[in-house]
Amino acid sequence: MNRLVKLFLATGLVGLLATAGAAGGGARRPAPMPSAPAAPAVVEYRTYCESWVARAAPTAPDARPVVWVVDGAGDLRGCSNALNTANQMAGNTAEIVVFPWSHGYRRLLADQTDWPHAKAHGEKLAAAIRDRKAREPGRRVVVVAHSAGCAVALVASECLPPDAIDRTILLAPSVSTGYDLRPALWTAKEGVDVFCSRKDWVALGFVVRVVGTTDTGSGPAAGRMGFRPRGTAATDPVVSAKLRQHFWTAEQKWTGHTGGHHGMHSPAFLHAYLFPLIGAPVR
Repeated sequence: MNRLVKLFLATGLVGLLATAGAAGGGARRPAPMPSAPAAPAVVEYRTYCESWVARAAPTAPDARPVVWVVDGAGDLRGCSNALNTANQMAGNTAEIVVFPWSHGYRRLLADQTDWPHAKAHGEKLAAAIRDRKAREPGRRVVVVAHSAGCAVALVASECLPPDAIDRTILLAPSVSTGYDLRPALWTAKEGVDVFCSRKDWVALGFVVRVVGTTDTGSGPAAGRMGFRPRGTAATDPVVSAKLRQHFWTAEQKWTGHTGGHHGMHSPAFLHAYLFPLIGAPVR
């Protein structure tokens, strides 16, 4: 019993001494432990298999340019495949979005001669661009089209408001030389770049002479002879300021482009001539 009383008195005495020391400043309270940093928010993706859940931290907005690619006739995907390959070699510095519009694989004649079909898909391309811009308003937008696909790209430009696209690039367009480019020039903030070759005498020479241009024209194709503005378009200052036509020269042979219809699909040509226009670096 005496031992319990002594223990109780000793405990009380220690408590009084501690209180007195704190009041006199002799003892300091321990510094508070630093709080752990807040864990970054995560986005949870549930798969069809409920046995596991994938988690990923939210990423920053994609700063790469969005490149809408419109292939030529026949759904051969020559342009889009070449751009995808070149983009991978460059370090995936652009986002390639392929816009399908063909009647079907190897249906080249139908794609080349069905102007209403091209116009209908041009309107769909414009709607797709508008939708993407609404979701990602700050991203750079570039349209790259090849051969008959240039008709689809030009119609899309006619359905979009001014400055809706940053730049339009037409590769070997199979539309007529007199096609009115003013709507496309108004739509593209930085203008339209056209790559032509007078050596493209098979696809844009012989074939076009037989079946006509994609826009039902009967004259030469702009991808071979270049666009030749007519009437009021010939003196429009917007045309002279924003239309740039690049004709093939022998100096480009080092890239693998020898002047043919598909020569501009070589990776070296794309890296040297197109990627600077797209705004995508080659790493």
